[in-house]
Amino acid sequence: MKLTWLGHSAFRVEIGASTLLIDPFLKGNPSFKGKFAEVTKGTTHILLTHGHDDHLGDAAEIGSKANNKKQKPQIVSNYEICAHLASKGADNMNPGNTGGTVDCGGFTVSFTDAKHSSGTVEKGKSIYLGNPNGLVIKAKGEKTLYHMGDTDLFSDMALIAELHKPDIVLIPIGDRFTIGAEMAAIALNRYLKPSLAIPIHYGTFPML
Repeated sequence: MKLTWLGHSAFRVEIGASTLLIDPFLKGNPSFKGKFAEVTKGTTHILLTHGHDDHLGDAAEIGSKANNKKQKPQIVSNYEICAHLASKGADNMNPGNTGGTVDCGGFTVSFTDAKHSSGTVEKGKSIYLGNPNGLVIKAKGEKTLYHMGDTDLFSDMALIAELHKPDIVLIPIGDRFTIGAEMAAIALNRYLKPSLAIPIHYGTFPML
């Protein structure tokens, strides 16, 4: 597994023959320093934790274009987000929801709880985009990766740790909209206890 941070909460993950983008907020993201065409090339799957614009990001644009295998990237998210993106041309969907696991061919994605909200605004109207999730990615012979999305601290993180045993945790620390660093430390040390923790969702904007 190769992990590349793209700023904010966005990651490129390479697992075997698959190239994943998680929460691909790239354009307009001041912490993204790469080249859009370069990091999105060959994308096979787009994984989305929830529907806020700083996570949904460029998913519709990337997901509506064929990759180098002449297929549109597969959208892996909750049903509401999948349906929303399908209306924008990103119609290769593999929907799931909290508690479920989907097979993506070569790896699986399990949807965990996250304490947050999920939605976007278009033409002045609020659009509900389902419940927010954390995502646990597993592949044979690879480390287990847990992208927590945006969340508060909650005691069922202990159950997530028991069920999934994440080796690598991508955890928000920006405060205000998610847990801050102090609460993140409690989540990691009391509940999750991974081999590696990578902080996300901080310092992107003045509010964070």
